[in-house]
Amino acid sequence: MKLEYTRGVCELMRSNQLGIALCAAALLLTGADRLAAQSKIGVVDFQQALLNTADMQKQAGTLESKFKPRQEELERVTAELQQIQQQLQTASNEDAGRLQAEGARKQRDAQRLSEDLQAAVDFERDAILQGGAARMRAVLEKLRADKGLDLLVDVSTALAFNSTLDLTAEATSAYDAAHPAN
Repeated sequence: MKLEYTRGVCELMRSNQLGIALCAAALLLTGADRLAAQSKIGVVDFQQALLNTADMQKQAGTLESKFKPRQEELERVTAELQQIQQQLQTASNEDAGRLQAEGARKQRDAQRLSEDLQAAVDFERDAILQGGAARMRAVLEKLRADKGLDLLVDVSTALAFNSTLDLTAEATSAYDAAHPAN
């Protein structure tokens, strides 16, 4: 008798645990639905929004202008190297040694110019983008608050979304308004 009672209590407890688990799951699911229905979400392509701003466009132009003389110098040295290589094809044995040495020197010069130019451009570009990204994050936080959004995600983290949630153009406009290109 005691054994049957114990089995009955165990079955009742198992059924109660199952019932409690099912109730908890149902509550969580209905709560999640209600939470999702109440949440306002926006999506932004952070990189596109930043790069399309007037400020970043202007900075890109300034960067290009700043390094144009060095780029032209690299192109000049590269053209000289190509001329030397063409001369080598028809050069006599006496001239070939001199042209090879000159070509090797021009090759080193071109390599050094290219590496220095790339490092300088990368450094300046990174500094510009870091400053712009910090300003864009502040703009996006204000945009999120102004629109009453609970969540603003980057397009790279969204698997799929309705295009009506895309705030990229608004983010660019808000950045341009807050940080006009000088």
